[in-house]
Formats: sequence, C-alpha cells, structure tokens
Amino acid sequence: MSGEHMQIGEVAARTELSLRTIRHYEETGLVIPSARSQGGFRLYTEADVARLMVIRRMKPLGFTLDEMRDLLAATDRLDAAGDDLGTEERERLLDRVRHFEQAAQERVAHLRTQLARAEEFAATLAGHLPRPAQHP
Repeated sequence: MSGEHMQIGEVAARTELSLRTIRHYEETGLVIPSARSQGGFRLYTEADVARLMVIRRMKPLGFTLDEMRDLLAATDRLDAAGDDLGTEERERLLDRVRHFEQAAQERVAHLRTQLARAEEFAATLAGHLPRPAQHP
C-alpha cells in the first residue's frame, strides 16, 4: 500500500484519531495530506499515517504542538537528507531526537508511577467493598 492514497476516514480508523483531530493537526501544520482528489478530498499515504502515529504517541506524554513540530522537523530532515547532511548538522539533529527520547522516557516513568498509585487506590477501594458471594 506504499503508493496508494487513503481518504481521511480510513486514516482516522487506522490511527484511532477523529476526523476533527486530523484536520486540527493539518491546520497546525503537523501533517499535510500528500494529495487531494479531483473532488478536493484529502488523500494520505502510509508516510502520513506514520507521522500521525508519532503525534498520537506524543500526545499522552504531554508534548506540546510546538514540541511535536520540533521533533518532526528534526526527523524529517534526517530522513530526507540521508548521507547529504554535514556531520555538524547531523549531530545537532540527533541531539534533538535524543532530547525527545530522554524526555519521553522520563514522562513514561512518571506515568508508570501515577498508574501504580491509581491501582493502589482502586485496590484500597475494592478492599472496602464486600466480596461477591461465590456460587458452587
């Protein structure tokens, strides 16, 4: 499906993002449809879907739209330039990606702590409730 285009509804289903959210990301410049149909419908590629998945994964970690834009710009440049990048620019871009990877790891650890506390709380509440009767 690498060369095929998808309409926004299929992209929404594949990414589990709403049409409204995808349009919002388009309005903010995070993802731009690769093409338009003759009727003016947005058309997306696998690369567009992959980009939306990066955004979707960043969102629950609390990254801002500007941070998403910054990471995507760095990875876009790394991907597009390939070996044509100078050593200094490549290192600068890799440092940006490393910064985001470190921030993501820290945010995941924080979320794990929050989840553990929430599970403890739920277990405490469950301990205050009578257990359902067991049937033979």
